[in-house]
Amino acid sequence: QVQLAESGGGSVQSGGSLRLSCAVSGNTYRSPCLGWFRQAPGKEREGVARISSVTSGTYYADSVKGRVTISQDSTKNTVYLEMNSLKPEDTAMYYCAAGPSCRLPLRPTDFDYWGQGTQVNVSS
Repeated sequence: QVQLAESGGGSVQSGGSLRLSCAVSGNTYRSPCLGWFRQAPGKEREGVARISSVTSGTYYADSVKGRVTISQDSTKNTVYLEMNSLKPEDTAMYYCAAGPSCRLPLRPTDFDYWGQGTQVNVSS
């Protein structure tokens, strides 16, 4: 079992920045792929970024590439999502997830464990 707890969401104006955190605990060695997903009202959950806790390899969705950075602090068992130049279309509930392998494309179905989410609201 893996437990994930997100934090850091909030309300910002367009062009602002936020850093989301995901505290990871439990039996993580079987779930080395850590990802961030988001879901806006009425839309499907979509992948934002992911990182391998083994190789530190990263992947970003085209919609956020160049504006978002995913990173991990192994000493704190925490994964971060640094988001800059935020747009109103970035408004969504953001979820952290853990899965057994990092595959492409970034699909929610490849992840077994999920946090409760943290809300991000970007106003124009």
